[in-house]
Amino acid sequence: MFEDSTTAQYEKIGEILLNEGLINDKQLEKSLAEQKEKKGRLGRIMVGLGYIVEESIAFALSRQMGIPFLSNEKLLSAHESIVGLVPEPFAKEHNLIPVGADDNTLQVAMADPDDIVAVDSLQKLTGRQIDTVFASKNGIIAAIDQLYVRIRKEDEVTEVYGDLQFFTESDEDEEGLVDMSKVETGIEDAPIVKLCNMMFAESIKERSTDIHIEMQDYNVSVRYRIDGVLQEAMTPPKTAHPGIISRIKILSRLNIAEKRLPQDGRFTIRAPGKEVDVRVSILPAVNGEKAVLRLLDKTGFAMNLETLGFEPEMLRIFRRWIVQPYGMLIISGPTGSGKSTTLYASLKEIKSPDDNITTVEDPVEYHLDGVNQVQVKPNIGLTFSTALRHILRQDPDKLLIGEIRDEETADIAVKFSLTGHLVFTTLHANDAPSTITRLIDIGVPPYLVGSCLNLIMAQRLVRRICLKCKEPYEPTDEQLEALELNNERGRAIKYFSGKGCVHCRDTGYHGRIGIFEMLEMRQNIRRLVFDNANQEDIREAALKQGMVSLREAGIMKIEQGITTIQEVLRSTVTEV
Repeated sequence: MFEDSTTAQYEKIGEILLNEGLINDKQLEKSLAEQKEKKGRLGRIMVGLGYIVEESIAFALSRQMGIPFLSNEKLLSAHESIVGLVPEPFAKEHNLIPVGADDNTLQVAMADPDDIVAVDSLQKLTGRQIDTVFASKNGIIAAIDQLYVRIRKEDEVTEVYGDLQFFTESDEDEEGLVDMSKVETGIEDAPIVKLCNMMFAESIKERSTDIHIEMQDYNVSVRYRIDGVLQEAMTPPKTAHPGIISRIKILSRLNIAEKRLPQDGRFTIRAPGKEVDVRVSILPAVNGEKAVLRLLDKTGFAMNLETLGFEPEMLRIFRRWIVQPYGMLIISGPTGSGKSTTLYASLKEIKSPDDNITTVEDPVEYHLDGVNQVQVKPNIGLTFSTALRHILRQDPDKLLIGEIRDEETADIAVKFSLTGHLVFTTLHANDAPSTITRLIDIGVPPYLVGSCLNLIMAQRLVRRICLKCKEPYEPTDEQLEALELNNERGRAIKYFSGKGCVHCRDTGYHGRIGIFEMLEMRQNIRRLVFDNANQEDIREAALKQGMVSLREAGIMKIEQGITTIQEVLRSTVTEV
């Protein structure tokens, strides 16, 4: 945007701005008239009138003083290794940032290059000659905020990625896990290995649940799904794409040469204090293969029912049904809506030495003491239905089925629940009433559905407002209307949002909480199911008996100052 000239061509700021095309004659004339009337610096007056930005003043001053100028964009491109030569507190105190260095000289961008005290102190601190360049004050502040955060993050990630170990499942004729960390790599592969390790370490540190790697026109896009939303993490050069995909295939023991067909695999990352199961999906796309890696932290499960987000009355109802001796409890929702977490929290609460609790899962996401967990392995014939048939001989009291995917699994689950067992499971459906329709559509007769079900609960996850940058705000009329809060109830709510900070990656959100739609299978609902009623009739009856919809549950979280209107609109549908 600006030329970095060291020659002062003009003495007056107004003339410099005019000759650089940053203002026109009329703007200069009006600014000079304003200066005569109100006094003050001409540059500040022009900013106040909206003619220029603060960066333009800094540029003009640099031309006037004959000192090189760095734009805000160039400040942000400074390398972390150079920025790290000056401690962050010193940089903030004197409003400066290093931008270049050699053996004897350190080039520093300053808002006030005439600050002799700061220059002398910096020279003593670094032991180098100081070469000053001019930059805007706001630009330096922004660069300090972003670059030093990046340095801290890289330091933390570097501590971790050197200790990463990778394991994958052995072949059918082998036992245990294969240590992929010991697979030798050539010198030419070392940068790719380092890049991938850093990507894995950073994604684990940032609480990511998924990594998306895809080829773009000019680079590779690496995004992390954090709190349910994809966020840009890094953009390696386009030439790194084949190496990244190959590295992931090697860790997953997939066919490196196959680039035309989709491939699925998995491997395990062992980091200090963590063990993460990684499920890999490779998909051929027009621009090149896309990889999606799902991360499952297997080291421990710290959640309980109180921390999931239940309202007090919902928690009371849920607890009543999870201690029943038999029947079926279904949790529905899309992938990533927290269904498995809720089931694990339920088992954690009800497990005891008096019960034989068994699970069949794909994958086993968390390890629970006192619970027998079975990992499905379709490649060797260990499917949900196969495992369930054999589990019946194990005399189970309570059973968790990771997901009902087909008629055979659904049939076995229903029969379990009707023969004295309590069954927990999940199903993909949009809401609680449509879960009944989905179960019938899979192939379970309505009379069995009505007989076996105790409770259906649909759930979603909404992001929590970041507590570090939470502040009140006023929603727009359109937002209030979208949630039907343009009424007395809506006007009584005090709304909050996150401004964005380092803690939340400038998103305004940190962490997630559940919202729930709970349908109890009372007699009137069972009769509707027996009569093969449609889901709208079931929904209407459920609302009359007190069911709280997902949208209403989200609004309750807004009233409590936990989440925002935007999050509820993103996670729930309009009720008609």
